[in-house]
Amino acid sequence: MAKLNFGGVEENVVTREEFPLAKAVETMKDETIAVIGYGVQGPGQALNLKENGFNVIVGQRKESKTWDKAVADGWVPGETLFEIEEACAKGTVIQYLLSDAAQIKMWDTVKKHLTPGKTLYFSHGFGVTYKEKTGIVPPADIDVILVAPKGSGTSLRRLFLEGRGLNSSFAIYQDATGKAKDKVVSLGIGVGSGYLFETDFYREV
Repeated sequence: MAKLNFGGVEENVVTREEFPLAKAVETMKDETIAVIGYGVQGPGQALNLKENGFNVIVGQRKESKTWDKAVADGWVPGETLFEIEEACAKGTVIQYLLSDAAQIKMWDTVKKHLTPGKTLYFSHGFGVTYKEKTGIVPPADIDVILVAPKGSGTSLRRLFLEGRGLNSSFAIYQDATGKAKDKVVSLGIGVGSGYLFETDFYREV
């Protein structure tokens, strides 16, 4: 991990040169990434991961505009597009990309599929940081990680299609398997990040 000085602040940074895409794909080759929510961050992250060679499915409510958008983007109902609960059951990595309010509402549904060894991924640390208010308390036997692109999902997607990357921060809240670091960096590279800056959930919020 490189140390870069930004305005007098030394940051721990992972680059794509240090952790190439091929290594990221190999690290995650046995994982099924379930992207839950297809609103702000979901489309960009899911499409970038898929086109980078990761095994990705999308979980979304049927009979919704975002379900229709996912179909228009090439996700196939029953193959790569499922109702949220079915996607959670199939995924070994659950990317919880719903809005803060929707995360609270859906938590009981998602939590029952967080079986030992799975990974819960956020792009915003609010739900876990303020768990006393949100009720989002992950089980102790899963990995809990965060990759937060420093821009909108549309920017993440646009820069990816231009062959560039959007910088992101990353954090580990809970490392139950001993593999959380490799997972979070792999997913950070996979979603199309340029530099990855180490942080924690509280500071990200």
